Amino acid sequence: MAHKAKSRNHGGSSVGIESRGEILFDILISIIGVLLIIIALYPIYYVFIASISRPLYVENGAVMFRPVMATFESFREAFQTPYLWTSFGNSIFYTLFGVLVNMAFSTTMAYALSRPRLIFRKFFTLVAVFTMWFSAGIIPMYMNFRDFGLLDSRLAILFGFCINTYNMIILKSFFEQVPASLEEAAFIDGASDFRIFGQIYLPLSKPSLATVGLFYAVTRWNGYFWPMNLLTSDSKVPLQVLLKKLLVDRTANEMESAIITAESLSSQTTVIYALIIIAIIPMIIVYPFIQKYFKSGITIGANKG
Repeated sequence: MAHKAKSRNHGGSSVGIESRGEILFDILISIIGVLLIIIALYPIYYVFIASISRPLYVENGAVMFRPVMATFESFREAFQTPYLWTSFGNSIFYTLFGVLVNMAFSTTMAYALSRPRLIFRKFFTLVAVFTMWFSAGIIPMYMNFRDFGLLDSRLAILFGFCINTYNMIILKSFFEQVPASLEEAAFIDGASDFRIFGQIYLPLSKPSLATVGLFYAVTRWNGYFWPMNLLTSDSKVPLQVLLKKLLVDRTANEMESAIITAESLSSQTTVIYALIIIAIIPMIIVYPFIQKYFKSGITIGANKG
């Protein structure tokens, strides 16, 4: 009896040690998570507090954790920036219609490659995956746009980058998990491939569609390299290109810091910070509406059934 009691106590002790270990592990993970959140959010927070602080204190590094002598003059001047609303409208246009183009091409290609009955399916999949690792390069791509007469054209931005292979593979993997019996039953009822795709696969793929759509939307909204190189008219450039031009102008203006005084309510630097905040607000607003699909879309679409 004494031996059994001793064994029972020993077992209880091991359970207690295990529980304390799990608690310490959870605490450690929580601390790491909080630190990662701070690291991710602090740059955005700093840009905001710098945009509403007096420029002199921004330049001398006094703004670190809170705004100094807060003022919204930088935002007032930011809203008066030439071509701001035109560029903002262009970004919305390229994002909305660009995502529609991306999803149209990506979903149809993913559906075709997910069908085992597609002739040369493995070959076409290999060709698509090949483009993830190898490309012609920036100069040949630019020459292609030039030869097709797409320089300074909105069509170049909308259709020149209509498929991201990684996003297409996510959709393909998800489509492959849809039970084949649904497709067979639809074929028996006389449904065409277009009807099966539109009425069965797309409705069942909302989590992955929302996730991939978010990836495309963020890429479209933040894109500036190709719009900067392909578009020459100020009336066609998106907001990110406008910000880039303002940053270049700020770098070229070496005498700016010399004319900033304690009475200055704004400067080119704080105005740029204000424009950055304006630029990220749409993504912050959109994300909560599709966040519930985000995790399930990635995990389901990434696993092959």
